[in-house]
Amino acid sequence: MATPPKSEEPQPARPATRKAPTARRTAPAKAAPAAADRAAKPAPTAVQPAAGAWAPVLGRIPILELSPQQPDDLWPAKAYVGEVVPFGATVFREGHDLLGADVLLTDPEGRTTEHRMSLRSAGTDRWSAHALVDRPGFWTFRIRAWSDDYGTWRHNAEVKVPAGMDVEVMFALGARLFTRAAGEDSRTEEERRLLRDSAASLGLTSLSPEQRLAIASDSRLVQAVQRVPIASLESLSPQRTLRVERERAGRGAWYEFFPRSEGAVRREDGSWQSGTFRTAAERLPAIARMNFDVVYIPPVHPIGTTNRKGPNNTLTAGPHDPGSPYGIGAAEGGHDAIHPDLGTEDDFRFFVAAVAEAGMELAIDIALQASPDHPWVSEHPEFFTTLPDGSIAYAENPPKKYQDIYPLNFDNDPEGVYQEMLRLFLHWIDLGVKIFRVDNPHTKPLAFWERLLHEVNTAHPEAIFLSEAFTRPAMMRGLAKVGFQQSYTYFTWRNSKEELAEYFLELATETADYLRPNFFVNTHDILTAYLQFGGPAAYKTRAALAATASPSWGVYSGYELMENVARPGSEENIDNEKYEFKPRDYAGAEERGESLAPYLRMLNAIRREHPSLGQLRNIAVHWSDEPEILVYSKHIDGRFTPSGASDTILVVVNLDPHSVRETIVHLDPTQFGLKEDAAFLVRDLISGAVWTWGQHNYVRLDPFTEPVHILHVVSPVAEQYY
Repeated sequence: MATPPKSEEPQPARPATRKAPTARRTAPAKAAPAAADRAAKPAPTAVQPAAGAWAPVLGRIPILELSPQQPDDLWPAKAYVGEVVPFGATVFREGHDLLGADVLLTDPEGRTTEHRMSLRSAGTDRWSAHALVDRPGFWTFRIRAWSDDYGTWRHNAEVKVPAGMDVEVMFALGARLFTRAAGEDSRTEEERRLLRDSAASLGLTSLSPEQRLAIASDSRLVQAVQRVPIASLESLSPQRTLRVERERAGRGAWYEFFPRSEGAVRREDGSWQSGTFRTAAERLPAIARMNFDVVYIPPVHPIGTTNRKGPNNTLTAGPHDPGSPYGIGAAEGGHDAIHPDLGTEDDFRFFVAAVAEAGMELAIDIALQASPDHPWVSEHPEFFTTLPDGSIAYAENPPKKYQDIYPLNFDNDPEGVYQEMLRLFLHWIDLGVKIFRVDNPHTKPLAFWERLLHEVNTAHPEAIFLSEAFTRPAMMRGLAKVGFQQSYTYFTWRNSKEELAEYFLELATETADYLRPNFFVNTHDILTAYLQFGGPAAYKTRAALAATASPSWGVYSGYELMENVARPGSEENIDNEKYEFKPRDYAGAEERGESLAPYLRMLNAIRREHPSLGQLRNIAVHWSDEPEILVYSKHIDGRFTPSGASDTILVVVNLDPHSVRETIVHLDPTQFGLKEDAAFLVRDLISGAVWTWGQHNYVRLDPFTEPVHILHVVSPVAEQYY
C-alpha cells in the first residue's frame, strides 16, 4: 500500500540507529505536486546526530502513543469515507498544572481543522477526540498539547481564595493572565474588551474576594476561553498519516453466487447446459431487492481437465462434471481468459454493466494457482516447484491434497511471477472490475502483497481487495497491515456470548486501525455446525449478528434457502456447488414462505437507514443475566450524521436456537449519549413493538418466532415519532 511522504515541517530527531524510509514508499499518483516531487526519494527526516550522540525526541509537553496508527508505523492507518475516527494520544507533564490538547487534522486538499480533545478519564492521561473523514486520499494529523494556564489558575484560585491563602497574589496572577490573553490576535474585539474588563475587576479591592472570584467563572469569559484557550508551552507531536479509502472499502453487504448455476439446464442424457453471464444477469434484480451492495462471483476462467474433481470433491470426475472453478487453466487459456461456457469478454462486460445498472458493484475471485493444464505449466515452469522425480508439486495442506491444483512458487523467479500477477489484476480492472476477493492470500509471501497492493492502489485507488485468509492471527493481521482493504474473520466460528463479545471488541479497538472485517455468515466452503443443526433460528441469528456488528457482511447463495445439510465429516454443503451445477428455485421458495430473502432484505434496509451500523469502532457490549443472551449497542453522535440526529441501535440476541430464553438486560445508557438513569423509548425494527426502557429491562426471546431484537433507541421527547 502506498505511503505518502512525511511532512516537510521539521520533525523531532530520531536516534541514529533508526533507518530512513525506503524509496519505494512513495506518494500516490494523484498526490499534491509537492508530494509528487519527493516520490522518488526517501521522505525528509530531521538531521541525524553523529553516531552515539544524544538527540531530543520529546517536546516540552510529552505526547506519546498516537492513534490511529499501525503498531509499527510502517504503513498508514486506514479509514473509509464516512467513518468516524477516534484520535488519541497520551499527554502528560510534570507537576499538577492542567493541560489541553487538540487534533490538527489535514485533509488531502491541505485544509486543516482543529478538534478539541478531552481527557478520557481522570488519571489515565489519555486524550481523545472524534472526527469524520469525508473524502478519499491521504490525510495527516498531529496532536498539539498546551499548558492550560486559565484552568490551572482558576483551580488554584478556587482552592486558595476561600481558604484566605495568597488572595491578592492569586488575583494579580489572574489579572496578568487576562491582560496577556487580551493582546492575542486570535481574539475578537468583544473578547478583548471582556478580558481587559475582567483583569481590571480582579484588582478592585472594593469587591469582596467572592465577587472577584465569580468574575473568573463568568459564562461569557468561560466561552471565550473555550474558543481560544489561554495557553503556553505549546508542543507538537510527530505527524501521522491516515489513508482514507472509498466507502465500499469499509462498508457494504455482499452476496455470492455462481453464474454457471444461474440458468443451467440438465439435458436428458445427463449433461448440462451451463448458465452464462447473460442468464446470470437475470438473477441480479432479485439480489438488488434484498438491498445488497456487492455481487461476488467465483473464478470465471477455463477449468482444467487433468485430475478434475467430481461431485463432493471426489477424485474422479464424470464426463458431465464441470470441475472446480479453482482448478484454473485449460487449452482455452488461463487467468486472463473467460470460460467459454460463460461467454465472451463482451458478455462479461455486459454482466459488469448489468450489475451497475442494478445499483451494485461486481467483485470477482482471483485465485493465484493453476491446474496442470494451465498455459503457465508449459510456458513458465519456473513459476512452480519441481520435485526430484521431475513432477510438479500439487497443492497440499496435509492431510488434504488438491490434485487439480499446482501452487505457485514465488521464489524461483520472483520478478517474473510478480509482473505476471500484476498484469492479471490490471487486466480485470481494464474490464471494469474494481473489487477482488483474493483466495488464500496467506499462502503467498507478505512482501509480494505489499508490493502488488501498493502498485495497484497507486494507479487505481478505487480498487478494493478482500482477503480470504482463515489463518493464524499474525498472517491475517499482516495481510491487512500491508494493504488488504477487508478481511474474512473468525466470526464464522465464534458462537458463545463470551466469544462474540470478546471478538467484536477486538475488531472495534485492537485492530481497527488497519483490519476491516467482513462477516460472511457462510461461504461455498463453509457450513458451520451451528447452521447445520440450528434450524431457521440459527440462520436468522447469524445474519442479524453479522449485519449489525460489522459494517461489511456477506452471504453465499443458498443461505436464504437455509441449505443446512453437510457432506459427512465436513463443514461443507453436501453436493457442493464448487464441483457441480446447482440451479435453485429462489422465487418459488419465497412464494411458499420458505425463504429468508425478506429477512435479509429487512436487515440490509435497517443498515442503510441507520448510520450507526455503518461504523466499525463504535460497538459497546452490555450485560444480561442469561449466558445465551448477548447485548450490544452501536451509537453515532448527531455531529457526524447527514440529518444531524444521533442514531443508536441496541441489539439483543438469543444465541440458543433451540430454547426460549428470558433474562434481565443491564444497560449503560452513557454508552449511547444518555444519562445513566435515563428512561427512553425503543422500537423493535423487526416486530414494530415499542417499549420504554432504562438501565434494567426484562427480555424474552423465542427462537421459534424471533430470536433477535434490533431496537432503535429514541429519547422520550420524540415519542410522537411513533
